[in-house]
Amino acid sequence: MRVFGPRAVGADRGKAVLERDRRIRWPRWFVQFSREGTAITTPLIVPRQEHKVSRQHISDNALKVLYRLKKSGFEAYIVGGGVRDLLLGGQPKDFDVATDARPEQVRDLFRNCRLIGRRFRLAHVLFGPEIIEVATFRAMSVNEAGEDDRNVDDSGMILRDNVYGNMEEDAFRRDFTINALYYNIRDFSIVDHVGGMEDFQRRLIRLIGDPEERYREDPVRMLRAVRFAVKLGFDIAPTTEAPLHYMADRLEDIPAARLFDECLKLFLSGKALATFERLRQYQLFGVLFPQTEASLAGARGEIMLSFVRAALANTDRRVIEGKPVTPAFLIAAFLWGPIQALAERLEEDGNSPAEALQTATRLVLERQQSRVAVPRRFGLVVREIVLMQPRLTRTRGKRAMRQISHPRFRAGYDFLLLRAQAGDAPEDLAHFWTEVQEMDEAGLQTAFQVRSGGRVRGPRSRGKRKRSASGSGES
Repeated sequence: MRVFGPRAVGADRGKAVLERDRRIRWPRWFVQFSREGTAITTPLIVPRQEHKVSRQHISDNALKVLYRLKKSGFEAYIVGGGVRDLLLGGQPKDFDVATDARPEQVRDLFRNCRLIGRRFRLAHVLFGPEIIEVATFRAMSVNEAGEDDRNVDDSGMILRDNVYGNMEEDAFRRDFTINALYYNIRDFSIVDHVGGMEDFQRRLIRLIGDPEERYREDPVRMLRAVRFAVKLGFDIAPTTEAPLHYMADRLEDIPAARLFDECLKLFLSGKALATFERLRQYQLFGVLFPQTEASLAGARGEIMLSFVRAALANTDRRVIEGKPVTPAFLIAAFLWGPIQALAERLEEDGNSPAEALQTATRLVLERQQSRVAVPRRFGLVVREIVLMQPRLTRTRGKRAMRQISHPRFRAGYDFLLLRAQAGDAPEDLAHFWTEVQEMDEAGLQTAFQVRSGGRVRGPRSRGKRKRSASGSGES
């Protein structure tokens, strides 16, 4: 075993780096030789005194899983983001365990375990709200004939991967070198097969293996490369970065529901604005939100870009301050430009402004579903935020006054503020709605020029609602 420290320097260290690069570039070559029993390299072992990872910062439930697996004769390691974040001095949100135990064996050890997944078979050990994910070591999946044992499609994307192996093969199968570090519960060391510690020290995001092949296997890795680079403040290694400029369209093959989950990680982590800029740099954002990208290149592109940036910066502030955020607000911001543009065209075709906006909102959301599937519960909120914008232009009468008690008023108002900040709405309108929220009932009556007295009421219930003279029933 090589030991991380003063001995790994000079010519030996340079040779080790070359060996690592060779293995990373040709993972299939490495696996074929390793299965023939030839030891190509040995892992880098970082002893406890030379790294920051401590059991004190590992979840008690994760430790329970590790120790029970160890006691039962299995190998067990913390791997992935948990090790990475602890090395950075942060506190991981969750801990993933890698082991040589098969999923069914893990289930036999833990009564509170369930097996999930078809594409990747995993064991989830449940401790109340905390879930410890346990994955069996995967192999690189090259059989004796040199063929891929995994289920892949014609483009090379992995459809199913339940070919089990050992820890060394599992390390080469992972995506980025800094996510392939294993914390060994037996001696509290960190095991590194792929040069992850060196890339960590150099603050580099580097794919393991041939970048084009790894992106074809799972195009979402392109989004993960950007997300990790922004989140950690790391650079993307040149060989890992180069394909990002011409492989973005591969994301079109990913299920839209999965891309929605990825968008939550991209834009709700406190780094939304920086992530947005990097995604646009690699033409990745346009694959996720093609209508938005088109609107940013349109006649009002500068205003819309300023608005989207303001919405992203606002979301980042809320995340940092610990305030609640909803993806519906950002989705409404992304789609506002396309909705406005389509509504204007529908008005030119003879639709009323209200009908045009409602139809445009529905159609833009429907088109978006083919790329990033917005769950219905969020889509309804998007509609409410968008349709509230013209209502907030009315500042006289009881109907306008009732907007303050609308369940989505605050979201609609925040949306209006950002529009005004970007030059998409009058500043005096935003100022008006800011002021009235601080007024008492008498002040509201005056501000909205309500002649008759009475309390500020919310919307009537549907059963008691009176229809207007035109029969539209619009509130």
